[in-house]
Amino acid sequence: MKKSLAVIGVVAAAALALAGCTDSGAPANTSTAEPDTDSGELTTVRVAALPIAETGALWAAMEEGIFEEHGLEIEVVPAQGGANAIPALISGDIQFAIGQPFGPIRADLQDLGVVIVGNYANSLAEGTDVNAVVALGDSGITRPADLAGKKVSVNTLGAAGDLTIRKAVQDDGGDPSTIEFVEVAFPDVPAQLEAGTMDAAWAPDPFRGMIVGAGGVEVVAPYQATIPGLTVLTSITTQALLDEDPDLVAAYSEAMAEALEWAAGNEEAVRAAIATNLEIPEEAAAGITLPEFTWDLADAGIEELGTLAVEFEYIDAEPEWDRLLQQQ
Repeated sequence: MKKSLAVIGVVAAAALALAGCTDSGAPANTSTAEPDTDSGELTTVRVAALPIAETGALWAAMEEGIFEEHGLEIEVVPAQGGANAIPALISGDIQFAIGQPFGPIRADLQDLGVVIVGNYANSLAEGTDVNAVVALGDSGITRPADLAGKKVSVNTLGAAGDLTIRKAVQDDGGDPSTIEFVEVAFPDVPAQLEAGTMDAAWAPDPFRGMIVGAGGVEVVAPYQATIPGLTVLTSITTQALLDEDPDLVAAYSEAMAEALEWAAGNEEAVRAAIATNLEIPEEAAAGITLPEFTWDLADAGIEELGTLAVEFEYIDAEPEWDRLLQQQ
């Protein structure tokens, strides 16, 4: 186990290095001009995204030239979670973010003008899901109730990860209030598990697959156990950008809708992009469980997530859904 996880640690470190390779302090493109697809000039758009397998659709679509066809040049700004990208969105440092919906839910409750304009990827309603709580093989943790009283990592505290884990533990007869959640970036999970700084971790591929492949155990897929098919990542922007530069939002939305539809039908290209951008072997990328890539918010489960958040007192009330969810 230790030898295998040492290798995993090297891979995770490479992914973490990737996550820090973009200067998030670079000036934002503030042009309000409509993207010009005829002149050949491209409008640079800064998009925050996590260094995880799901981002493979974006990377692959960029390589395919889909965004260029819509007059856009995408600059990916690595992020740790949707909530972490909210300040950069509001400040105008980035124009869009791909992240969990919980950050926008909280932002709406604070009337910060953050809007979900489209989906990006849904989890899988059955079979092996795209994320799961994992533990080392000798941890003694095998079912959700075993997580009670344990230290469990998530990439962003107070979001969909720990919320759905609490619900899964409760449904399995455990006491979710006794779980100690800690915030750990996904690329750090394998090394932190081996070091014993936490008992279990919530992680997507490739990190979930790395840990299970090295002898670890998958404890529960919390999305599947609570809200099957729940969105993994959504596409986020601000009401200000919608109002001030509707042409840019429209161009991005059309490009992303096309990119996700293309990605859904070109898994090999997506896996190749994952291998390249996360610097993992092609064989590892081939074994990754991919989500359902879709721009459609209809079956994203976001409102169910909001209801669950109120039940577990993560938020005091549900947001104004018509204001928050604005499908483009």
